[in-house]
Amino acid sequence: MPAGMPNHRVRPLIDEHRLATRVAELAAEIDRDYASSDSLVAIGVLKGSIFFFTDLVRRLAVPVAIDFFQTSSYGAGTTAGEVRIKRDIDFSIRGKDVLLVEDIVDTGWTLRTILDLFRFRGARSVKLCALLDKHEAREAEVPIDYCGFRIGRDFVVGYGLDYDERYRNLPYVGVVEFFEEEQHA
Repeated sequence: MPAGMPNHRVRPLIDEHRLATRVAELAAEIDRDYASSDSLVAIGVLKGSIFFFTDLVRRLAVPVAIDFFQTSSYGAGTTAGEVRIKRDIDFSIRGKDVLLVEDIVDTGWTLRTILDLFRFRGARSVKLCALLDKHEAREAEVPIDYCGFRIGRDFVVGYGLDYDERYRNLPYVGVVEFFEEEQHA
């Protein structure tokens, strides 16, 4: 394989139209559920949720404050207690309704830690809105209150999700398909 040539391709899985339709449906569900709330805070988990988060909150009719949260795991482990906060939220969520917005839920360890942290900080309620649910990969149970799409174990990119910090800007969600070098030579 020539130097610099990728050993993969991206196959579309969820197109722009399906994404836009589902995001609008999720926003309508959230509007219905939070119609009487005067303290909704939508918190996007960086970096992967950024496009989904932006599209979702722009479609909300209910009053909403926004903030962002970013984590990383220590080393290669995925067990509870190994989550490090890289960027914390800017204001108190005590007594507020929190809507955590995430791109994908796979093992569930990091999200369970974040949800527990927000409850510990005194949020009145904490719900999770995830674009993608990779349920087959789940190791820690995490309730997804608003789910965009359930997918298999495929490695996905686009619409905020990345592979080595690439493909976040794709307007669709695609599956990364890896291939042997001789197929590309």
